Amino acid sequence: MDFWLDLLFGNAVGLSSMIVIFITLGLMLFFGGYFVYKVLSAPSPH
Repeated sequence: MDFWLDLLFGNAVGLSSMIVIFITLGLMLFFGGYFVYKVLSAPSPH
């Protein structure tokens, strides 16, 4: 836990890299959920 706190708040490089990782994970979750929503709500072809 001390390693992660030092990485997050110890220097700007660690903080910015963690921000990039969390933004990337958030975008992946959003687009994955949106894709699943669009697939489930699409009308079935005849």
